[in-house]
Amino acid sequence: MSLAQALATAKQEFIAHTPLEIQTKMFRQIKEQQESGITYGRQEGQRAKDFALKNALGETVNLYDELSKGPVVLTFYRGGWCPFCNTQLKSYQKLLPDIVALGGQLIAISPQSPDNTLSHQEKEKLSFQVLSDTNGLVAAFYNILYDVPDYIQNIMKQAGMDLAEYNAMDRWVLPIPSTFMIDESGIIRSAYVNPDFMQRFDPDDILQELRKL
Repeated sequence: MSLAQALATAKQEFIAHTPLEIQTKMFRQIKEQQESGITYGRQEGQRAKDFALKNALGETVNLYDELSKGPVVLTFYRGGWCPFCNTQLKSYQKLLPDIVALGGQLIAISPQSPDNTLSHQEKEKLSFQVLSDTNGLVAAFYNILYDVPDYIQNIMKQAGMDLAEYNAMDRWVLPIPSTFMIDESGIIRSAYVNPDFMQRFDPDDILQELRKL
């Protein structure tokens, strides 16, 4: 099953099992961001912002150090609690041998605290870097960080999800799901930034962009 098909299935399940009131608010947030007039994300041709973040094992990973080894596929996701994000990460894991064969590597970032980034089982299954942007600073550097609206906060709290606690910060913030293709000189060669968190950058497009690098 392709990533697009898997995401479509996840969306169907969301619609089938989620109360209409909650669906309406979720789709409201997507629409508000899409119609905000804001240009989210660093753009193609801009220099990627360097950063140093901890991975799930507590090790520090520096973007420019990694770029010295080859191009980087840098993807931002909302968190392990998001089924669409989990679907994306599993799909990218399957893609990883092709990324490596083209000389690239994959780095995934979320605002989750290191303790909540991955379960032990997930750490064993994912063989790419998964980093914690616990203060949202890197997402802010890439112009994709936003404050979660009150009406979404209320939904998450009712479901027993305290995002601020989960991310170990005072604010309720999330990144817009995004994927940046960065060449070895640190230039962003393509940028996928989509407020619709039910959609993600397709694996075939990742490989196509990597071949250009």
